[in-house]
Order: sequence, then C-alpha cells, then structure tokens
Amino acid sequence: MSLATQGKSQLKSNTMNISYPDAVIGAEITGVDLSQSLDDETMGRIEKTFNERSVVCIRGQENLSVNRYIEFAKHFGNVEKNFLDNYHHLEHDEVLLVSNIQENGVDIGHADAGRVWHTDMSFMETPPRATILHALEVPVRDGIIRGDTNFSSAAAAYDSLAPNAKTKVDDLIVVHDVFGRRAKTGTGTQDNEKRKNMPNVRHPFVRVHPFTGRRCLYVSPGECIGIEGMDEEEAVPLINEHAKLITQEPFRYRHKWQVGDVLMWDNCAVQHLATFDYKWPEERRLIWRITVGGTKTM
Repeated sequence: MSLATQGKSQLKSNTMNISYPDAVIGAEITGVDLSQSLDDETMGRIEKTFNERSVVCIRGQENLSVNRYIEFAKHFGNVEKNFLDNYHHLEHDEVLLVSNIQENGVDIGHADAGRVWHTDMSFMETPPRATILHALEVPVRDGIIRGDTNFSSAAAAYDSLAPNAKTKVDDLIVVHDVFGRRAKTGTGTQDNEKRKNMPNVRHPFVRVHPFTGRRCLYVSPGECIGIEGMDEEEAVPLINEHAKLITQEPFRYRHKWQVGDVLMWDNCAVQHLATFDYKWPEERRLIWRITVGGTKTM
C-alpha cells in the first residue's frame, strides 16, 4: 500500500483517461479526483505514466486541499523541506508559494522562479525526484491564460547523440555551483545566507534515471561551472553545447495552465522554463509547489 493511501479508505477510479501531446514527453490525466484517496492500481498507473512521460498534468483538481495535495505528493517520495525560509504556506512550510501577488506591498510568494532553462535544485547533493505544482490562480488576459511552462527532454537529447559523442561525456563529473559562474565574477545577487554558505556539489554529466535506467544529460549553463579533470576553457563550452542541445525544439513540450491543474515533472529527465508574458501585479498567479524524493546521483 502506498504512503498516499495507507490507513485511509480507497477510491477506485474507473474513469481515468490518459492522453498524450504530439511530443516526446508529457501526458494529461482526467477523470481522477485527488481530493479522495485513490487505490493502488490507479496510483500505479499515474506513476507509470510519470516515469514514461516525464511530465504529467492531472486536470480538474479545484477542490484539492493542501493536506490531500501533500498526501498525493508522498506517493512519489519523501516531501522535502522548503529550501527557502520565506514564501511558504502559512500552515505547511514544505509548500512553497509561487506567486506574483502582493499583500501590503510585499510578495507573498516566489515571484520570478524559472527564468532560465534548468532542472530543480541540481545544486543539492540529493536533487528532488519530482516537482509537483498545484494551480490555484492563473493569469488571464482577453480570455487567454498566460504563463505557460516549457519542458524539454534531457533523455531524448542524450539519445540523439552519436555513439562517439555519448562515449565522450558518459563518465564525466560536473561541478555545480548554486550561483554558477556569477559567484566567480562578483555579479548577481547573493542575498540569501543559506545559498552563500552552500558548497559546490558534483553530479554526473550523464545521469542514469533511478527508475527507468534511461541516460539523461544533466547539465545547464551558468550553474555548471566545470568538469573534474578538465580545463575550464574546454569544460564550459562542452557543458554549454550539451545544455543547448537539451532545449532544442524536437525535445520540447509546452504546458498550458488551467486552474486546478496538478502538474508534476521529473527533474532527472527534463529541464523547464517559465513564460513571463503576463502583467504584474494585476494578472495574478498563485501556485503551490512541493519537491519530493531526493536521491544521490552517484
């Protein structure tokens, strides 16, 4: 029995439908009510789809409470403490608020997350397995929802490499810095003491997915500052070359939000990028965010 259903009545979903976009990643699930405890078979289908498709949206969860949201997240691993000391849910500090809403002139949430292509928290020794978002408010203008989220498959990008190119990077170890090369040049804002004191971490250039065994490119520009045993002049261009490959159009999927969406993605298999095409603060956005299932990469 899963953590999400243990000790609770279970509701079997006979109406779950899974559809797929015209992309190498992504899936949409309807006919499931996460405000109720689901049986193991249904949860198993959701997790199987997640492992196979890397990005999954469960539509129509307008009635989802924060407690049930947390219980659902637990199925995919231990719920992690919110990395930031502020911007969390008033009753649950593991839930980060992603929002452009202000109260008394102060942001209630993390307003500008995701402005560059990245995988969440690769600067941690144990990056999260999954990030799970729940949309309470989405920005709308002229009847069109704004703020799409873009995803791109690091697994498909690796698969596209020629055999000799795979061999070149398969065994490399990359150094990740929370501030990236900005920390070396003295640019960028370093106002978070916790971030300032974090040591660099090392992850494989090519990460083996812990559930599927697929190989995924695990590099991003800026935050990846070097490769062990390689001169910076050679390492940085190699990192940037493969980071650019990950985000190429054939590997992409674009998620269009709806209120009630529960959107989850696999931080080993994909990178993501937010779209900021809405006005602040009048076009409001409010999303709950949880990360789960952190594991070491090597």
